[in-house]
Parts: sequence; structure tokens; C-alpha cells
Amino acid sequence: MVRVLYAGSPLASARTLEILIERAGQNGFEIAGVLTNPPSARGRHKTLVPTEVQDTAEKYGIPVFAPEHLDSAAREAVAAVKPDILVCFAYGHIFGPKFMELFKFGGINLHPSALPKYRGCTPVNAAILNGDKETAFTIQKVSRAMDEGNILVSEKVLLNGMETAESLLNDAAVRGAELFCPILKDISLRGNIAEGIPQTGEASYTGMISKEDAKLDWSKSSAEIDCAVRAYYPDPNSWTVENGTPLKIMAGISLSDEEVVSLGGDLNAEPGTVTFFSKQKGILVRCGRGFYGITKLQRQGKNAMDYKSFMNGAKDFIGTKFSF
Repeated sequence: MVRVLYAGSPLASARTLEILIERAGQNGFEIAGVLTNPPSARGRHKTLVPTEVQDTAEKYGIPVFAPEHLDSAAREAVAAVKPDILVCFAYGHIFGPKFMELFKFGGINLHPSALPKYRGCTPVNAAILNGDKETAFTIQKVSRAMDEGNILVSEKVLLNGMETAESLLNDAAVRGAELFCPILKDISLRGNIAEGIPQTGEASYTGMISKEDAKLDWSKSSAEIDCAVRAYYPDPNSWTVENGTPLKIMAGISLSDEEVVSLGGDLNAEPGTVTFFSKQKGILVRCGRGFYGITKLQRQGKNAMDYKSFMNGAKDFIGTKFSF
């Protein structure tokens, strides 16, 4: 039986962990322990809240390690559960050579992109932001250099232009768990890990996303605005400035000039101007090309609202000019 140390932190990673726990025995492995980020301070009172991965592990009585750093004390604690392999999805840290020496089979990592495209920490966001028609869910071997390990399996994923970062990451979590299982079963039967295939092609890299990255530029096309809103949902959320105050834009649709003309919209408005309210299409904002129909938004200090509820309390919203 192969002993797995699972590493991850966010909700999507917790879903992967839960599927692995459910399928462990029948696939020749067991979860010996879980490595995750330390509890973080949240809310007005800065209450320390554990990661979703820690919550899931504790629910099943699995040992949890949540160190600030993978130092000698952390390595000693992990070594005590005698793991054979590291299985990782969205842990958020690079594993050093001393840490990787703990695993006789090394490590494998789920990376939701078609490597070597979109190496780094935000591949899902990048694929949506760039309007890609397809991406991939890839299991690679953990290497010293970020996301440069050999590929064990890669499954192409077609994108329909409606995905959000949240939905695509959740899809990766489920399908990634299904991809991990046969690899772990094969290791259990063979007693070693396959060599895998070296990555080929031009590499690109993704970095951390800042709040400023998610500020909308209404001079762009409505299609680009739509990609941005979906790429940054639910964190950090796209936003704009309404009368000097941030306004989150959380969902909507891209509309052509022709579609808006048929609804009675104004094509002469400047980009960033709220021009029209359509009960079918949302709150229409003029873009550099086309219109964006906002369907979900949130004012600072308020709850998120659908566009119809929002407009019930914002009768003077039409004509607002967003700053960008």
C-alpha cells in the first residue's frame, strides 16, 4: 500500500482530497497525512481559520501538518508518518530538495493547464482571461524548477466561454483526482513511478493576481471585459469605480452593437457609461467595442445582488460613468 502525503490548501484542493480518501483502498494507496497552509486571520476580528483542506483531513482523522515553513522541524514531523509519495494540488509553495528526499517515489502534482503553457500559480485565470478555446488538466512529476517536471498524463479540456475561475478549478479538482488514482495504483503494482514525458514547446508563466489587475478597463471590447470578469471570479473579483467608490462586477454577458440597438440602447455613449437597463440582458455598459450586460454586482459594504434587485434600489444608475 503506497502511503501518500497530500499537499493543498483551498476549497478545490479539499474536494480532490476527499475523492482520494474515498477511492484510496481500491487503488492501492492510503492518505498518511496532509500538508496545508497555516490558519489565516479572517473577518473583522481576525479570527484564525484553518484551510478547507485541513477541515477535510480532520473530518477523516488524518494527521495534518500546517507549518509556516518546510524547515527541519516540519520535515521531521512529516517523516514520522512515513510517506512514500507526495501528491499535490494548489499547495502554493515550492518544495525544496531536502523535503523531497522524504519520498522514495518523489512527488506528483496536478496543474490545470497544457504544460508548458501557463506554468505558475494562476493557470486557470490566464486561460479564461486570454479567451482560450481549450486548456488541459495535467499530472506532472514534481521538479526543482517550477512546473517543469515530466508529464505523466494530460487531458484536454474544451472551453465554452462560460467558465469562471471557480468553476474551472472545481472541474480540475474532480477530474484531477480521477487522474491521480490510476497513477497511484500503477505505482503500487509496479513498485516505482513511471519516467513520464518531458515537456516540449514554448513555456509561458503566470504570477500572483493583484486587486489592481482586476480593475476593468472599459475601453476594451465587451468580449475582453467578459473574459476578465469570469477570470477573476470569485477572487479578487473584477471591479470598477462608481462615483469614487469601488463597485464589484461579478457576472454578466458580452453583447454586440447590433444586439443593443435591437434593445434600444445608445451607441453614442462613451466607454464606461451605463446606458440602458434590459430585463433580459442586464445593466448595459458601453465598452470600447460592444456592450457588457452586468447581471451580478456588489457595492462596497453591501451584499452581492442580481441586476434586477440592484436596479430596484438604484433608479438613478442609468447615465453613471465609471472611472477607469
